[in-house]
Amino acid sequence: MLQHERKMTVTRKIPPHVFFFVSAVFHYLGPSFAVLLFSYASVLGVAWLRIASAAIVFAVWRRPWRIFPQMPWAKQRTLLALGIVLGLMNVCFYLAIARLPLGTVGAIEFLGPIALAALGARTRRNIVALLLAIGGVWLLTDVRFSGQPLGFLFAFANCALFILYVMLGHQIAQDGDAAGIDRLGAAMLIALILITPLGLGGALAALTNPLFVLAGIGVGICSSVIPYVCDQLAMARLSQATFALLLSLLPASATVIGVVVLRQIPSVLEIAGILLVVSGIALHREAEAQPRKQGTKPQLRKRRNVAKDQ
Repeated sequence: MLQHERKMTVTRKIPPHVFFFVSAVFHYLGPSFAVLLFSYASVLGVAWLRIASAAIVFAVWRRPWRIFPQMPWAKQRTLLALGIVLGLMNVCFYLAIARLPLGTVGAIEFLGPIALAALGARTRRNIVALLLAIGGVWLLTDVRFSGQPLGFLFAFANCALFILYVMLGHQIAQDGDAAGIDRLGAAMLIALILITPLGLGGALAALTNPLFVLAGIGVGICSSVIPYVCDQLAMARLSQATFALLLSLLPASATVIGVVVLRQIPSVLEIAGILLVVSGIALHREAEAQPRKQGTKPQLRKRRNVAKDQ
């Protein structure tokens, strides 16, 4: 117990932005290697390998099934929702990157969080920021829309699911670092149950080759274990709006990793679109906290009279 508390104390000393930076790097590093597995397993099979390997790691590391029966129904419902979102989000993401460049999918995915951040502070500045981001995504979609419309459908579905992931992730992170990670592990097991009928058949060919199995495990650790754990460590100490703002790193990291690992060189219009998205989030500002009102004038007058009588 003391050792566990000591580990949590160490993580508390690390700035939450560091966890977010690590998450941003691994968020697309794992999927970039997953693209290389598409020749040996179906897209849904690769998605299953990612979720299954991550679920196994969480099962061995955290044994998350212990906490589920002890939780009230409201929190169990949140975990079930997060598990479904994780499963569908991974499926849509892989179906998208099988048809579109990683940088394009990353920028579309980021449109959801910037809209979520914009809802936190409705100002003219933030409206302009949101319009810049929308313009950037429009450039990206316009570049390749005629070639892969289905890919954009999956990319935007992944974007919507990513919003739900941020919202539900913050809910399970409210009780602290360790509790959030345990609940994340439980949600990953739920995601595995959901996706197994869809992806296990497409992964059977890869399961016969130990090298591909190791690659699948690597994808799961890089794509789901490291970034999702880092997200929980960051979400436990950052507001939902601030976390959404920091997601500006995602389209940039997706493009860089796409170039380095997959040799996907972006066009001038794609670069312009990504820059517009990043510029939009850089322009965005979080709303300042409003001072709490002490009460209406009649209420204040009544309080003064009571104080005088006393």
